[in-house]
Amino acid sequence: MKKITLNSQYQMPQMGLGTFLLSPKDAEEAVVNALACGYRLIDTANAYLNEKAVGRAIKRSGLPREEIFVETKLWPTVYEQDDAIDKTLERLGVEYIDLLLLHQPAGNYLHVYQMMEKAVKEGKVRSIGLSNFEGSPLQDILDICEITPAVIQVEAHPYYPQDELKKLINKYDIKVQAWYPLGHGDKGLIEEPIFKELAEKYGKTSAQVILRWHIDSGNIVIPGSKNKDHIKENADIFDFELTEEEMKAIAKINKNKRYYEPNPELTASYASYEIDLDGQE
Repeated sequence: MKKITLNSQYQMPQMGLGTFLLSPKDAEEAVVNALACGYRLIDTANAYLNEKAVGRAIKRSGLPREEIFVETKLWPTVYEQDDAIDKTLERLGVEYIDLLLLHQPAGNYLHVYQMMEKAVKEGKVRSIGLSNFEGSPLQDILDICEITPAVIQVEAHPYYPQDELKKLINKYDIKVQAWYPLGHGDKGLIEEPIFKELAEKYGKTSAQVILRWHIDSGNIVIPGSKNKDHIKENADIFDFELTEEEMKAIAKINKNKRYYEPNPELTASYASYEIDLDGQE
């Protein structure tokens, strides 16, 4: 696995396992399988309701804690609680979180970002960042932060490579972490002629070529799966690199196309959307 150095000076694996939409049972087994085949980055969130399962899998792996990069996110109705970070640590069963993100730009996110900065100073969190923050909410954080976000997690893929966002955040050395890295499984994207051509050249699948495009673009990528074979296949992208000419050819298919259009009203509603963290398995 390749690693990338964050502006916090910690190193983060560029490839990891995402656990979005995985049940606790599926998340636990997926994390165990991922760690067994070389993954060292695991992404979860309060709202996924599988943090306890991720923690169990980390223990089952038998790997030293310092070898595993643990990433999670604070949900808006959770982060209003003063002990939100302590409870998150408890659910994960770890003494520190490698990367903690604000999950949505809802509620009093400026106060909470300062709470996260405090957690860094206390040694509970090593790096902090943002998820789904773009436009004015992102600028709000950049204007008040004492500790610059290390990572911003957003939709990114060859049809929507986040070129404009990268222009803004490059001067802060903020890294992009991609969700929907394969375009939400869009057949049209995966079957683009350029990917079929490169897959044949390198003896890979089109999906593997797209994941390698993320790596060569400097993105951090966290494809999710509960299928053991898919988990292994997704990580089998470190024995080839795309050339500069191939990266330029892929850039030509940019359609500025999102699969999820941000909805300000829906995002605002997250500030009152309660989740049952105590009820998770």
